[in-house]
Amino acid sequence: MPWNDQFERMPVEEMEKFQLEKLKNTVDWVSKKIPFYKKTFKEAGIKASDIKSLEDVAKLPFTQKNDLRDNYPFGLCAVPLKDVVRVHASSGTTGKPVTGPYTADDLDQWTECMVRNLWSAGVRPEHVVQNAYGHGLFTGGFGFHQGATKLGCTVVPTSSGLTERQITIMKDFGVEVLFATPSYALTIAERAEELKVDLKSLPLKIVVCGAEPWTIQMRDEIEERMGVKAMEAYGLTELGGPGVAFDCEAQDGLHINEDYYLAEIVDPITFEPLPIGEKGELIFTSLQRKAMPMIRYRTKDITRLRREKCSCGRTLLKLEKVYGRTDDMLIISGVNVFPSQIESLLLEVEEVEPQYRLVVRKKGYLDQLLVQVEAKKEIYDAGDKKRLEVEGKIMAHIRGNMGISVEVSLVEPKFIARSEGKALRVVDERPKQFR
Repeated sequence: MPWNDQFERMPVEEMEKFQLEKLKNTVDWVSKKIPFYKKTFKEAGIKASDIKSLEDVAKLPFTQKNDLRDNYPFGLCAVPLKDVVRVHASSGTTGKPVTGPYTADDLDQWTECMVRNLWSAGVRPEHVVQNAYGHGLFTGGFGFHQGATKLGCTVVPTSSGLTERQITIMKDFGVEVLFATPSYALTIAERAEELKVDLKSLPLKIVVCGAEPWTIQMRDEIEERMGVKAMEAYGLTELGGPGVAFDCEAQDGLHINEDYYLAEIVDPITFEPLPIGEKGELIFTSLQRKAMPMIRYRTKDITRLRREKCSCGRTLLKLEKVYGRTDDMLIISGVNVFPSQIESLLLEVEEVEPQYRLVVRKKGYLDQLLVQVEAKKEIYDAGDKKRLEVEGKIMAHIRGNMGISVEVSLVEPKFIARSEGKALRVVDERPKQFR
C-alpha cells in the first residue's frame, strides 16, 4: 500500500488534469512574481493564458543552472524573504552556489515527497534510521531527516564522516535503515570489513541512496557487501532536494511524484520533445512550489521515461536509472562515454574493487582516457605479471563492449580517496582550452 494512495495510484487521466491545473497556476505565478520569467516569457512570445494542455509546456523557455547563478542569490525567488523559512544551496564547486529558498508550505511538500520515498523503500515508523548524509546547505541530510521524522522513525543524525563511529553507532543503536550516498555506503562497508564487523549480522536491512549517479551493478555490490536492500532517492537542489522520484520494491525504475513535478524528455542536441520511451535529457517543471518554482529546468541527466503498470500498484510515471549527465559525457575516439558505462563494466571484473577514477588527458588532438581501478589485495600482491594480465582483461572488456581503447592502471588498495559524500569519479587533466 502506498503512503498516499490518492496520488500514487491516481488514474493517469485524473493526474494529467491535476497537473494541467497546477501548471497553469505556476506559469501564471512566476510570470507575475519573478522578473526573469516575465522577461523570458515575453521574449518567447508566450503568456500564461496560452497554456491550454500539458503539451503546451513545450512552448515555454528552458531554465538552466546558469540562470540560477546569474540571479544569485534570490533573483528567482517569488516571495519576499520574510516568507522564506529556510534556504539550502549546492556546493558551488563550479561557480556561485545554486540557492533553494523554501516557504513553510514548500517544506511540507518536500517532506511529503520524502515520506513517500522512504515508505516505498520499506522504511516504517518503528525503525531506527541512521542519517549519514551531510547536514548543512546540502539538501540531502535535512530532506531525509524531515521524511523519517514525519514517518515516526527514531532518527540518528550522524551526518557524513567519522566512518568508524558510524559503524559503532550502527551496532550499538540497533540501526535498521541507513541513509547515505552510494559511494559512502561502500566506504562504510569496506571499513566494516577491515574492523571485522559483519554488517550482515546486524539489524541493518535497508540502505536508501541518492545524490550521485550509480549503476545497477553498484547497487548489487552494496546489497551483497552489506546484506541489505539498496533503494534509491532521486532529486536536485534546484527542484527542492531528494524525493522527486523513488524506488519501489520492484526496483525497476523510479516513480516520479507527478503531482509535484511535470517531467519531459528532450533531444539533448535539438531540445525538441521526445515521446515517452525515448532516451534524452530529463526536464522538470515544478507544479506546486511557491518560493522558487522551476519552469522546464534542464537537469542535464540522460535517461528515459516509462508509463506502465507497476507490480507495486502505483500509476506514477517511471524514470529509468540515470545513464549519465550531458556535462559528464566524454568523447573518446569519437564515441560518447558516460562514467556510469565504465563503472558497469568494471564491476563485472572479479579481480577489482568498486573504487575507480577516470583521468582524461590530451594526446595530440585526441582525448585519451586512463582508467584507474583498485585491485583486490590478493591480486595486487601477486605481482606485476598478474596486474598486467588483469589490466589487459579490463582493456579488452571495455573495448569489446564500447568499441574504444583506454589505458588501464590497476592501483593498490586504498589508492583512490574515499568519499564521505559525492564521489569524484572524473579528473580532467586537459588544458582548459580543450575542455
